[in-house]
Amino acid sequence: MSRTIRVFPLSTALAAIAMLAAATATHADTGPGTGYAQIPQGAYSIIAEVRAKPGKEAELRAVTLPLIPLVRSEPNNLVYFLQENREAPGHFIFYEVFETRADFEAHNETPHVKAWFAKLPELADGGVKVIRMEILSDARR
Repeated sequence: MSRTIRVFPLSTALAAIAMLAAATATHADTGPGTGYAQIPQGAYSIIAEVRAKPGKEAELRAVTLPLIPLVRSEPNNLVYFLQENREAPGHFIFYEVFETRADFEAHNETPHVKAWFAKLPELADGGVKVIRMEILSDARR
């Protein structure tokens, strides 16, 4: 078995190393965990909880799921997650982040959020429970 060894000019090798370094640097700026830097210190976050009335789990889910793309497309929304308890279907937790309280209040005035709230008396058991939070971050960044 014979092997052929190709020898490349030094300039080609250096160019390949530069491309690898650039790709590594780019990944360092966009890799896992780097999105957190986009959330400002003191951002206004919300943890909200709503539970479906017995027998209304699927209906509440159906009217809530369309909020995901609508809220995420709002200009002042930074993070929006809708979660459902695996052990208690119909128990939903929202995690939302806005830069300011005013941005959150504006979000609550959007037509899609107002329409969703209007459906809750029929579908939700006890309305929405909200915890208003402040994002804390490492001061070293």
